Amino acid sequence: MQVKKLTIWIVLLLLVIALFFLDIFLGTVKIPLSEIFKILITGKSSHPEWIVIVNSFRVPKALTALAAGIGLSISGLQMQTVFRNPLAGPYVLGISSGASLGVAILLLGFSGVFIGSNFSIINNWMIVIAAWLGSGLILFVILAISMRVKDIMTILILGIMFGSATTAIVSILQYFSNESLLKAFIVWTMGSLGGVSKAQLSVLLPSVLVGIIIVSFLSKVLNAMLIGENYAKSLGLNIKLARFLIFLSTSLLAGSITAFCGPIGFVGIAVPHIARMVFKTANHNILIPATMLLGGGLLLLSDIISQLPGYDNILPINSITALVGIPVVVWIIIKNQRMASLG
Repeated sequence: MQVKKLTIWIVLLLLVIALFFLDIFLGTVKIPLSEIFKILITGKSSHPEWIVIVNSFRVPKALTALAAGIGLSISGLQMQTVFRNPLAGPYVLGISSGASLGVAILLLGFSGVFIGSNFSIINNWMIVIAAWLGSGLILFVILAISMRVKDIMTILILGIMFGSATTAIVSILQYFSNESLLKAFIVWTMGSLGGVSKAQLSVLLPSVLVGIIIVSFLSKVLNAMLIGENYAKSLGLNIKLARFLIFLSTSLLAGSITAFCGPIGFVGIAVPHIARMVFKTANHNILIPATMLLGGGLLLLSDIISQLPGYDNILPINSITALVGIPVVVWIIIKNQRMASLG
C-alpha cells in the first residue's frame, strides 16, 4: 500500500511539472522546446523576441495558474472541513464574491486613482488588500452566523445569499462607472491567468505562500474538526484561534487570487474531493499536499485547454473550470442522496 501511494505521489509531481512546461511551450507563437529550456536556463536565445514572450508572458502565466490552483484548492479544503459541508468552497460561500466587491469598490468606486488597467506596485498592493478585506468580511460574517446557526446547509445557503448581495452591489457600481473601466472589469470577472504582470506576480506569490504556510501548521486542528469542535476542544486545541487562522489563510488565498485573476469557480469545491478519492483518506497531513498538487495541475491543464492549441483564440478560464467542476459537484450531490437514503 505504501509503495502504491508513493507511486501516486511521484506520478502527480511529474504530471504537474510536465503540465507546467507544456503551458510554457504552447502559445500562438511556436517556440522550439530546446529554445525554451535555453531561455529558462541561460536567459539567451537566437531570437530576442522569444525571450520576451517566455519570460514576460508565458512563465508568469504558468506560475499564476500553479499558484491559483493551489490557493483555491486549499481554500476549498479548509472551508469543507470547518463547515463539514462537501459543497463549501470560496466561490459557493461568497468569499470570491466578497473579494470581487473589494476590488470593484477600489477600481470602480475610486476610478480616478487609476488609469486603464496599468497598475504600479503600490496599486497592486492596494488591489490585493481590498480583495483581502472583501473576502475577510464575508468569511467573518459567515463565521459569526455559524456560531448561532448549527445547520450547515443553512450556512451554505446564507453564503450563497451573501454572494448574491455582493454581486448586486457590484452591479450598481458597474452601472455608475465609465465605459472603459466597465469593460475592463467585465473582462476581469471572466477570469484570466494571462493578464498577471511580473509586478502583480511579485505580490500574488508571497500572498499565496503566506496562506499556505499558515495552513501547513493546521493539519492537526483540521483533522480534529472533522469529528467536531467539542472533540477538538477535548484535545486542548484553541478553537477560536484555529478558526481565525483558517479564515485568515482562506482570505489571503482566495482574496489574492481573485484580485489578480478574477473569480475562478468550482476549483475550490472539486479538487479536495478528487484528492480524497485518489488517496482514499481524510487525513489532512496527506490531503493538504495532495490538494496542492492536484489543484495546481488542474488549473495548469485548464489553462492549456483554454488556449485552444493551434488557434489564436483564448477561452475564459472560468468556462473550463466549470466544465471540470460541475460534474464533480453533481457527483457529490448524488452520492450524498444515496447515503441519506441508505441511512
